[in-house]
Amino acid sequence: MNDGDRNGSGPERPRRKDARRNQQALLDAAAAVFVTSGVDAPVRDIATAAGVGMGTIYRHFPTRADLVIAVFRHQIDACVEAGPVLLEAGPTPHAALGRWIDLFIDFLVTKHGLAAALHNDKAGFETLHASFLERLLPVCADLLDAAVASGEVRPDLDAYGLLRAVGNLCIGEGEDPRYDARRMVALLVDGLRRPA
Repeated sequence: MNDGDRNGSGPERPRRKDARRNQQALLDAAAAVFVTSGVDAPVRDIATAAGVGMGTIYRHFPTRADLVIAVFRHQIDACVEAGPVLLEAGPTPHAALGRWIDLFIDFLVTKHGLAAALHNDKAGFETLHASFLERLLPVCADLLDAAVASGEVRPDLDAYGLLRAVGNLCIGEGEDPRYDARRMVALLVDGLRRPA
């Protein structure tokens, strides 16, 4: 028997890994539900999508704001990690940029609901917003620079302006069924191409 088994830490490791994996699955499910139904979606919908009981969600996230913030951070991490992966997977830097912006749109849906969820914590919201810019701007800049270097995209763009443009196009999503933010963003991304 090793020391880990004697002090009980040996058997705990797999459970901690399982707990982390379960929490990731829960955050993925919550993000998907938020994208389709908004941050006010019933907790039972999230529990069903995650394959867990509602008590599990409340145990990890006692309030809706806790859950929304966790999903927000989870989506930032996913966007940061996806940038280099998408760029390497190709087929072109412009295509990678477009796929990454799709992930960014999902993130924005949650972000727009975050302000309402944190209505009593303006400082907390501003801290999260600053973190989002600090982490996502470099990823977007890398993708944009690669697309410019490949000759696919015009060189007179910057990552901040692109993220703001996408954000502005997504603000009205869900308010009017006639408005399709994803289609507008797709037109914007297509319009980034260098003129022939």
